[in-house]
Amino acid sequence: MDIKQIEYIIKIAEENNITKAAEKLYITQSALNQQLLRLEKELGTQLFVRSRTNWQLTDVGKVYIENAKKIVHIKKDTYNTINDIIDVKKGKLVIGLTPERGPEMFAAIYPTFYKKYPTIKIETIELAVRKQQEEVSMGNLDIGFLTLQDFQKSNDEYIHICSEEIILGVPNTHPLGKLGGKIGEKLPKISLKDLESDSFAIMQKGSTLRELYDHLIIEENVSPHILLETRSCHNLFNMVEEGICCSIFPITYAKDSSQVSYFSLNQHPVWEIYASYKKGSYLSHAANDFIKIAKEYWSKKMTPYSIF
Repeated sequence: MDIKQIEYIIKIAEENNITKAAEKLYITQSALNQQLLRLEKELGTQLFVRSRTNWQLTDVGKVYIENAKKIVHIKKDTYNTINDIIDVKKGKLVIGLTPERGPEMFAAIYPTFYKKYPTIKIETIELAVRKQQEEVSMGNLDIGFLTLQDFQKSNDEYIHICSEEIILGVPNTHPLGKLGGKIGEKLPKISLKDLESDSFAIMQKGSTLRELYDHLIIEENVSPHILLETRSCHNLFNMVEEGICCSIFPITYAKDSSQVSYFSLNQHPVWEIYASYKKGSYLSHAANDFIKIAKEYWSKKMTPYSIF
């Protein structure tokens, strides 16, 4: 069985196009097509329904790709296990990061990881939490770094890194502004019912923070006016600091600003930061150490908020 050929066919399926697949594999389209034709001749049937721009798997092709991916994952786990047994620090880690905080975390922890594993190749991919979960389940990510609540977990493996409170920010000019607290203090509690007539900036639909917000307003039976939907927690804070509206966001996005007052919500919502990997797969020593370094990073980052 030719593993390289299997990987070629998987790439065609991922791209739904032989031209794009050949470009990603850095081989000619003719060479890739020959590999496919050779395999289809061996199997006695086509794996793809061809068109000029969109190749789709046949029923046989779907069966082949499903099992081909299992073979590639077995090979990867086998090599990682052997490398760990003989203490050979080589290979590759594909790591998923959330777009805002992920790159900042990676830049802080990679130098430490590199000192121990200079020959391990790292590929980082910035993806939203839901997309990371899909890629982890398919085995395309070795580790995904995610922020979510327990009810948002998939069936894969999760290693807890730390907890983070979700807090409410209001402009200092708000009628309740004088009752709020500052970062580094114990924050007073509040109900979203007290802000039902206010405007809010919230995360866009599909994000784990938006799902958390939707749960909160259902629990409180309120429906505040939505002024802004965004993909950035930094934007949420900035809208509050500019005095435009209220918002809820993770506490590490809060700044010690004279323009913002903070509250804890009655439900005390907390989301968890996890490292996730495919259920049943082997987590290499390098992957474990990367997660350990990430835990140390988040422990230091959360220290100013330990009062909560």
